[in-house]
Amino acid sequence: MERFDLTQIRFDESGLIPAIVQDAESGQVLTLAYMNKESLRLTIETGLTHFYSRSRQRIWQKGEESGHVQRVQEIYVDCDEDTLLIKAEQVVAACHTGRRSCFFRRLHPDAEVPEELIRQQFDPEAVYGGSLAILQQIFDVITDRRANPKTDSYVSGLFAKGQDQILKKVGEEATELVVASKNGTPDEVIYEAADLWFHTIVLLGYHGITPLEVARELRKRYGKKNKAEY
Repeated sequence: MERFDLTQIRFDESGLIPAIVQDAESGQVLTLAYMNKESLRLTIETGLTHFYSRSRQRIWQKGEESGHVQRVQEIYVDCDEDTLLIKAEQVVAACHTGRRSCFFRRLHPDAEVPEELIRQQFDPEAVYGGSLAILQQIFDVITDRRANPKTDSYVSGLFAKGQDQILKKVGEEATELVVASKNGTPDEVIYEAADLWFHTIVLLGYHGITPLEVARELRKRYGKKNKAEY
């Protein structure tokens, strides 16, 4: 068997390499994600897939929130040394939509997709926190606007002006929520609370902290006390 030296792997100019994950038993392609040197090292050391998120700009372990981990069986590199193939045991499903594979849609409009490809293996709302999912979706857009600035983007403009401007907006929105509460108009309170939450997520994005990490902290605190104490 031909062995391969990890130092020969060709990462791109951003320090990343695409990694195709395949079901070790069935051969089904599960997903495509990106790795940097550190996430590849963690994958090899732990036996669980770790990837690098280009939008969040951080390393993440597959299944860190859902528990749907990928247990690595084998790792291959292609002939050009710039793509990885990972054969893994997939727990439940790979796709955040609940499907077994991320590849469940066909380009040809008239082609039928096998039922086993489109069948959901789990309920995404239940697994990813119900209404918390929308906060994560907003966070993903925010981090993308930071990583890939757009001239007409409000969020990109905030990041361009720096932390002080983001903090100023959080303070302003908090004050507006207080005023709305004093006015006693429920619709106004909801509107201003949404503004405050949005700008708080921008602040989290500035620090590379996800809403799910805040949710974990809340769960940790809630679990330490008897519910009757609240």
